[in-house]
Amino acid sequence: MFINNFDPVALQFFSLELRWYSLSYIIGIIFGWFYCRKKLIKDPNISILFDDFITYLIIGIILGGRFGYALFYNLKYYLENPIEILMVWNGGMSFHGGLIGVIIATIVFSKKHKLNQFIFLDLVSLSAPIGIFFGRIANFINSELYGKATNVPWSVKFVLIDNVERHPSQLYEAFFEGIILFFILGYFYNKNYLKKPGLISALFLIFYSLFRFVAEFFRSPDPQIGYLILNLTLGQIMSIIFLAFGTLLFLKKKNEN
Repeated sequence: MFINNFDPVALQFFSLELRWYSLSYIIGIIFGWFYCRKKLIKDPNISILFDDFITYLIIGIILGGRFGYALFYNLKYYLENPIEILMVWNGGMSFHGGLIGVIIATIVFSKKHKLNQFIFLDLVSLSAPIGIFFGRIANFINSELYGKATNVPWSVKFVLIDNVERHPSQLYEAFFEGIILFFILGYFYNKNYLKKPGLISALFLIFYSLFRFVAEFFRSPDPQIGYLILNLTLGQIMSIIFLAFGTLLFLKKKNEN
């Protein structure tokens, strides 16, 4: 068993605080940008545009993640306290909401430059596992999105939460949704799947959704929501929806000439 008693604040300078979660976003975006620029992008024109695209991407992640959390996970509370939607420093971001925000931001950017949106969505998909990995590590440090009670040898006691030994579900997700997904998509990248824009994006949706669906069995459900239809969590239901979209997109793009 491991005792988790980490301080959620990474750095503090007088009254200014830099939290691990914020730091994970910064590191994930920087590493993702570097990976795309140095490894993935071969077209110099796309390389130049990609720097401008990052601004759209950051806005999409933050707005989508925050509004997605308010809409999907705690609508009643935020309808009663709408001003708190803007207080992102208090926590509460939805991955699926952020994903929708990224898609919308990419469509807007691509239409502005008259390019296929899947050129950029594929690049985001290939680099997204980097950010997911650091984000889940930050969840673990923050003692949030913790797992169900268990007595496995690698259990973790989140002392900021309670004295119960739990699955370190954040680390499970960091491993599968971050590391394993990164190498899976890298494999398909090396198979020249970028030649058909949209295939990598579809594979990201498929594999992320599968990994997230399974990981949710080890993760405690959101207390304000609990279990829903067929005893599934909201995360699992949304994973099924995105898995369906990913499968349809893959079949469509695979059969295009």
